[in-house]
Parts: sequence; structure tokens; C-alpha cells
Amino acid sequence: MPKGYVKQLAKKKSKHIDIMPMNANEAIKTLPFYGLWIMMFINISCGIAIISVASPMVQEFTGLGAMAAAAIVGMNGLFNGLGRISWASLSDYLGRANTFILFFVIEIVAFWTLPEIKEILLFQTLLYLIMSCYGGGFATLPAYIGDIFGTQQVSAIHGYVLTAWALAGISGSTLASFLRDQSGSYAEMLHVFALIFLLALLVSIVMSVFVRKARKTHLAALHD
Repeated sequence: MPKGYVKQLAKKKSKHIDIMPMNANEAIKTLPFYGLWIMMFINISCGIAIISVASPMVQEFTGLGAMAAAAIVGMNGLFNGLGRISWASLSDYLGRANTFILFFVIEIVAFWTLPEIKEILLFQTLLYLIMSCYGGGFATLPAYIGDIFGTQQVSAIHGYVLTAWALAGISGSTLASFLRDQSGSYAEMLHVFALIFLLALLVSIVMSVFVRKARKTHLAALHD
């Protein structure tokens, strides 16, 4: 095959290379699988924590009454859904690894600064941005799995990674309640979650480095 053709073919497919094609039972024995699991566990835990205390948290930070807070919280589901569509689409251009890094950078900033925001519109913007990242993680995950492990058993691997959801469903709201009771403030709760997101950010960066190196290796093999 002509070298020029191989080069063009590699360029076109570079974003769609299956880095380490394998089935589900093989995938769960690899470090990238647990990288995905940890990122999803943290993203879901913190997202569920926000959802579970959203109304009283809005009232505490903004001084709004229960009715107004309920109206703000009622929009969370909309931005959760919009985040699934928009972030999944954007990940086709940014790359899945970069999208997850962006999730965690946004969430660290949003969780840390949200308690200081008194202006209602800005507060809503940050809250809904958090919700979009929460939903976006779910929507972007299957494609990320496919990029790494191929599409042979992407559904089964997806199911294994979403065991993080089952555990996060318990830990997220429980930790939120514990931190609120211990500190007496939702502000300290959010600060703790922002620090937890630092771990997710670190894992996402490691995953990004792994993806780039693995793709270079595959492209080099294709050229050979």
C-alpha cells in the first residue's frame, strides 16, 4: 500500500482507533477500566449529592424562599438532559479524554465558588453547569469505552463501569448529609466535594496521557 495513502488513512482514523480491543472480562482486568470507574464514581457521587440537597442549599446560599428555590431546582432535570446531548456532541470534536478533563475543571471551580455567589442568575448558571456535566458524563462514557476497548462488548463494559452509579447512589447523598451535619453548612460540603474532584481531575489527566500515547503507538504500527 502506498505510504501516502497509509498516512492519509491514519490521519482520518486517528480519532477512532480502538486502543486496546477486548471483551468485558478482559477489560475489567485493566487499569484504564478502573480509571473510567473512578471518574464516573466521583462525578456521579457529587452530582447526586447536589441533587439530594438542592432546594435547602439554594435557600441557604441565596436567601430565597422554598417556592422560589423549588422553581430553580426544578430546572435541574432539563440541564441534566441538555448536558447529555451537548457534551456528547462536543466530545466528538474535543475528544473524550479532554471532555472529562473539562468536566472536572468546571466542577472544581463551580463547587468551590458556588457558596460565595449571591447573584441569583450567576448562581443558577453555575448550578445548571454542574448538572450539565453530571449528565454529560453519562452520555460521553459509552463512546469513551468504545475508543479504548472497541465496540466488541461495549454494552457489557458499560454495565460494569456503571456499578459506580450503584455505589454512588448510596455514598453521594449519605456523604452530603454527613458533611452538612458535621459542618452545619452546605458551603463546607461543596468545598469538600471540590477537593474530591481534584482526584477525578488527576485520573482524567492520566487517562488522557494514556490515550495519546496508545494512539501514537497504533499509528506508528500502521505506518510500519
